[in-house]
Amino acid sequence: MQPALTPSRVPTPSSTKLTRVRRRAGDNPRIASPTPPDTPPSRDTGARGWVRRATDRVGLGKKPASLIYGVIVIGALMAAESGRHENYPDTVGAVVIALCLYWLAHAYAYVLGHRLQTHERLSAKALWRMLRDESAILTGAALPLLALLLAWAVGATQATGVEAALWTSVASLLAFELLAGIRARAGRSPIGPGELVLEAGVGMTLGLAIIALKVVLH
Repeated sequence: MQPALTPSRVPTPSSTKLTRVRRRAGDNPRIASPTPPDTPPSRDTGARGWVRRATDRVGLGKKPASLIYGVIVIGALMAAESGRHENYPDTVGAVVIALCLYWLAHAYAYVLGHRLQTHERLSAKALWRMLRDESAILTGAALPLLALLLAWAVGATQATGVEAALWTSVASLLAFELLAGIRARAGRSPIGPGELVLEAGVGMTLGLAIIALKVVLH
């Protein structure tokens, strides 16, 4: 007599799928546990954060070097023009013509130097692009020139107007130097009085050089 056969357990599709899902979830914890959300970046707080946000709002354009160059040029022109003309129209006209000449010369020198290095031809498009990029020179000279025009509008003497424009150039250089120092150190370390004195001293040295030019020429 043959022994009774016990029926073998046939796995059903549902149990196989459940086992496979459980095995995968157990073998890979990254799938089983949800990914934590990214932590949002913390915003700057305190005095340093306020200083950095305030200085970042000061727009210097794409070429701050040309902007500062314009301040230096207008200061040198005012130092040279002091006492040379007796009325405002002659002074303003001479300064504007010289400033535009500096702007054109600076842009053309850059284009010509680039052509000598790359052996490219001169094109009106390249020249216009450089004139547009270097227009920051005119922007940098705007504030001292505005001081000269305001002195003319209020009836001040021509010598007083030139002095106002000259000292506006010096003050602008000092302000840009302090701004550069604050923006460089606002996010890393507190600003010490010694560092501020150094930053101011560098800008003041160039400003005094402009004043010395006026003394030498006159």
